Amino acid sequence: MLNSTIIEIDGIFLGAAILLDGPGARRFYAAHDSVRALHNEIRPDLTALTHLVARQFHGSRADRAAS
Repeated sequence: MLNSTIIEIDGIFLGAAILLDGPGARRFYAAHDSVRALHNEIRPDLTALTHLVARQFHGSRADRAAS
């Protein structure tokens, strides 16, 4: 593993973005149940991956609130 960056949304640790070989692509390592479906998801950069994780996390919170 070359480098990783913590992904935290609203103060909650959700996982890590792991830098892959190449021009900056990142793989997501999920550590929170709300984003488990995205485990091993790959995006071309950290920003794209963070936005994807945030959408999943916020959607999961909205689903729980509606229940």
